[in-house]
Amino acid sequence: MRAGTLPSTAYDDMPYTRGGTVDRAEVGALVQSAVDGDAAAWKALVEGLSPLVWSVVRAHRLSDADGHEVYQTVWLRFSQHLRRIREPEKAGSWLASTARNECLKVIKSLRRLMPTDDPQLLDRVSEERTPEQSLIDSEEAASDAERIRRLWQEFEELGERCRQLLRVLMASPPPSYQEVSAGLGIAVGSIGPMRQRCLRRLRARLDARGAV
Repeated sequence: MRAGTLPSTAYDDMPYTRGGTVDRAEVGALVQSAVDGDAAAWKALVEGLSPLVWSVVRAHRLSDADGHEVYQTVWLRFSQHLRRIREPEKAGSWLASTARNECLKVIKSLRRLMPTDDPQLLDRVSEERTPEQSLIDSEEAASDAERIRRLWQEFEELGERCRQLLRVLMASPPPSYQEVSAGLGIAVGSIGPMRQRCLRRLRARLDARGAV
């Protein structure tokens, strides 16, 4: 898919659009303005909701190339359906659900191509796991980097569902539970309890290693 298939503003600072945030109360109005051809409104939507889209993509641990493809596809679908979205204020949930569906399509396609069913071969190391790769300028920084390394090491030992949920919840700005539900297919009422269970497991693993 070529970048030209989307409005050019969708690719400002891609793939890690962090520049702006959008108040969910304003999403509906921005969608309506974008429908009317307001380029600034479209840009505000992309800048504000791209972190949510990327959090869902990363939660499914696609390769960099596949992640870019899904990201572009999601915004293409959004632009195509912009006039037909029944609840514009819930555009975030629509994007999260679409991102999840596109990710699952990619994963299903990869599994058909793989000569093994070993799920570990489908895992990709998250681009967020890079703090230990930074240059260490002091003993304090080295100690912090080691703690972060241990944190990510234990994080990767959690179950896949926990990793997915916590990755999405780490998005900035944080997604609503409705958006998390749409992105991961988890019932809204189960998100809070599941989050607490996952964090307790992570804390227990860190405690066991003396890494807290």
